[in-house]
Amino acid sequence: MRTKLLLAPYQLDGISLGNRIVMAPMTRARVPAPAFAPTATTAEYYAQRASAGLIVSEGIAVSSQARGYCNTPGLYNFEQEIAWKQVTDAVHRQGGRIFAQLWHCGRISHVSVHADGAAPVGAGATCAESKTLGCDRETGQSVVVACSPPRALAADEVERTRDEFARAAGRAMAANFDGVEIHAADGYLLDQFRCPFLNHRLDRYGGNLENRCRLLLETSAAVAAVTGAARVGVRLSPLGIANDMRFDPEPEATYGYIARELGRQGVVYLHLNDQDGSWIHHAHDPLLLGIRRAFSQTLILCGGFDAERAEAALRAGTGDLIAFGRLYVSNPDLAERLGGGLALAPYDPKTFYRDGTSGYVDYPPAGPMPARPTASG
Repeated sequence: MRTKLLLAPYQLDGISLGNRIVMAPMTRARVPAPAFAPTATTAEYYAQRASAGLIVSEGIAVSSQARGYCNTPGLYNFEQEIAWKQVTDAVHRQGGRIFAQLWHCGRISHVSVHADGAAPVGAGATCAESKTLGCDRETGQSVVVACSPPRALAADEVERTRDEFARAAGRAMAANFDGVEIHAADGYLLDQFRCPFLNHRLDRYGGNLENRCRLLLETSAAVAAVTGAARVGVRLSPLGIANDMRFDPEPEATYGYIARELGRQGVVYLHLNDQDGSWIHHAHDPLLLGIRRAFSQTLILCGGFDAERAEAALRAGTGDLIAFGRLYVSNPDLAERLGGGLALAPYDPKTFYRDGTSGYVDYPPAGPMPARPTASG
């Protein structure tokens, strides 16, 4: 299978990418309490995968309240900032590029992941009928639990949440990330505000489409004011129903509006996640084409791609970069394997969120990893 376009260099508004392969953000739950700061093993994990054109980090909580899963990292204090700099330095030494994915889980959370035992928060008080990774307070280990009932954010808390994203973005840039990705997908807080079936607010953050998208657009603008719009990406999941969501009743109108408004702000990319790996592979899908027309900057496509499907999407022009998730768990040298037509190592889902190094940094490359130039530009 030819991978000519997939392996071609790409300019992400002044950031030079060695290829068009993106390592998608993936929760790995390997960062221990109470610091919730990445470790030397975290740095090793990302450095192993630095041959991707762009790495998007696992979700990073923008505040203590934003946390939704046990043993996931934050970027809301100085110690975490310094620890993340060790990660970005390790990636850059290998010639890689890395964006920080900024995350607020909203109602997808459990009281055990909050040090004070506080309830999760959301657009409203509707509890998610789904699971998360809670914390066993005695052992510190993660355990699958039902989400706790949330409380609705007050209007002033909504504004503070927006500002938490901006402060975390500032810390990300101080930690030498190449940019940030705002997580507005997959049923987390910003997606919860967008959803008309969850958001019944009567203030300026609820009601019509513009109000339901207000928090996302205010957040992206606040983050861009800190980092510059050319260093801000946004992840969306059109038609996504993960984390107890429902199909948007008017997806073309909803995501066309979001894409146009983010395009006007000048964010550097949209990252579209097709949770089923279905519509995103059809070059004439009206939703995909509508977003492509509405947004003239870089479009990252994610969802069930292999080398052949990735090359086809790039040839069709429906996307500019292609993101791979679980394949990067077990194939740290995925770019080299795709380029060389090499066999892909299978991943073990049982180790996705397990504590320790098993299933984390112990997947070997197919062969010696070639040296790469130091990232510049």
